[in-house]
Amino acid sequence: MLQQRTIKTLTRAVGVGLHSGQRVELTLRPAQPDTGIVFRRVDLPEPVDIPVNAMAIVDTRMASTIGVGGAKVHTIEHLMSACAGLGIDNLYIDITAEEVPILDGSSASFVFLLQSAGVEKQSAPKRFIRITKPVEIRQGEGANLKWARLDPYHGFKLRFEIDFAHPAVDSTGQSVEFDMGADNYTRDIARARTFGFTKDVEMMRANGLALGGGLDNAIVMDDYKVLNADGLRYDDEFVKHKILDAIGDLYVVGKPLLAAYSAFRSGHGLNNLLLRELLANEDCWEIATFDSERQAPRGFAMPAHAW
Repeated sequence: MLQQRTIKTLTRAVGVGLHSGQRVELTLRPAQPDTGIVFRRVDLPEPVDIPVNAMAIVDTRMASTIGVGGAKVHTIEHLMSACAGLGIDNLYIDITAEEVPILDGSSASFVFLLQSAGVEKQSAPKRFIRITKPVEIRQGEGANLKWARLDPYHGFKLRFEIDFAHPAVDSTGQSVEFDMGADNYTRDIARARTFGFTKDVEMMRANGLALGGGLDNAIVMDDYKVLNADGLRYDDEFVKHKILDAIGDLYVVGKPLLAAYSAFRSGHGLNNLLLRELLANEDCWEIATFDSERQAPRGFAMPAHAW
């Protein structure tokens, strides 16, 4: 059968939160089959577990935030994207503050952490959510239109289009398609960094956001150009980062999707609304397992070291 995965041993990282600017320690630990991914706020008087699921998302402004009761963890999408890219089903994430460290602004550092801990197959079938009918969310109209959609597909692929009226973005690819079966997450997506504009930074910091952001963990642009001395990591890094985010946002549903995702100007909020719409329409999906790796879509059956 196609098996669930966790990590072999614990691994740690220290960094700062993109928005909070707080120092934070992260410890990734193996978890038993069918645990899912669970954040644990170990800095609170009584540690609080926050299991990842679509209904646990409590805020989507600037990032995906998960919470239970008064306990929250902000900016989970890059770490969740890395887990999806490496096929990690079960994981405990101990965290000493309310925001995941931004590290280099991509998911590559999280991929390295997970790979350094080693990926281990478990004696339980990997469960997927297979899309059986299209699901779509649309907001706005005309110049304000944005949408996200899931269609049936034997595998997992994403197509994203952005629309930024900015010289630095206009000169790069504004749409990209990534297929988990034909492409390589670590090589093609994981290194794409978050991005922002200098004109927005002052406003964000006045509102207590982007306090930990800078040229070492984000692509920063003025009105005309990219300010990072080393330029872009991919020619189409902007839209690839939106794919990276979408992979993480969709993985909060709790299981890998068998679906074709397509989106125009979507973001954390619309991605979560799409998952909630999916879960509310039970005739649009089913749980799927595979008795052999040969039956599974290409990419999911690949041995962990090949990712």
